[in-house]
Amino acid sequence: MTSEPLTAEPFLSGLYFGECPRWHGGRLWYSDFFDHTVCSVSPEGDRRVEVDFDGEPAGLGWLPDGRLLIASRLDRAVFRREPDGTVVRHGELAPWATFHANDMVVASNGQAYAGNFGFDLDALTDGLLDPSEIKNASIVRVDPDGTSHEAAADLAFPNGTVITEDGGTLVVAESAGGRLSAFDRAQDGTLSNRRVWATLPRIAPDGICLCADGSIWVANALGAECVRVAEGGEILERVTTSLHCYACMLGDDDRRTLYLVTAVDSHAAKASAARNGAIEKVRTTVPGAGLP
Repeated sequence: MTSEPLTAEPFLSGLYFGECPRWHGGRLWYSDFFDHTVCSVSPEGDRRVEVDFDGEPAGLGWLPDGRLLIASRLDRAVFRREPDGTVVRHGELAPWATFHANDMVVASNGQAYAGNFGFDLDALTDGLLDPSEIKNASIVRVDPDGTSHEAAADLAFPNGTVITEDGGTLVVAESAGGRLSAFDRAQDGTLSNRRVWATLPRIAPDGICLCADGSIWVANALGAECVRVAEGGEILERVTTSLHCYACMLGDDDRRTLYLVTAVDSHAAKASAARNGAIEKVRTTVPGAGLP
């Protein structure tokens, strides 16, 4: 690590369990599973509800024409918000998504890549699922016309995902594998040449975001921290948060403010019981890049 740890400061409170932050249109967008909303907030803290969602929204992204895509956890599908505000089913993640849908990145051409849990994480935490029953999962690609394809298989809880500025590389956090894995992404959206981008001991990588120098901020679901990682695994910076950190996004006009989505716990029964979740923030030196 090349610098002293930074400490995040409070920004927004009152969330149940926020996830999948995105910087879009000068505002920070995010999902809140148990509030059943997609919200946005200005840098000054002006929050507004963008979508009242009939379900639990997760990954977010936009089609080239500006329509919002929402990964629906329980439906294992991607929904689309039309210009008149109606929300319609866009594409399916099943049969490849075998449990809750998860984070998602939407490429500049509108192809969406969504992960899923692969197994019941809460049941495992509660001792109701034998570890031998843990299953790896797939990334599902949903094309702009709504057709679905298995993009990659055998991933250990595919979670936060980024695409480089040129669109040629996709990196995914494998939360249960303690690593980031990279793929070459072809013009038609197919993924190939899977490789370990970084191994992260004692870190469960959750949400991630890409920096202009090629490094990646990684939210550690096992602790109250977010780390900036170079390819190969060197930790370049570390930010401490007040609660466990589950997602991150670089925003503001210069893309140098790191927004950190935090919560007391990710267990659904605990996270949905009270509005204990928050968004914290800290100023950084390397701006954001790529997608989301």
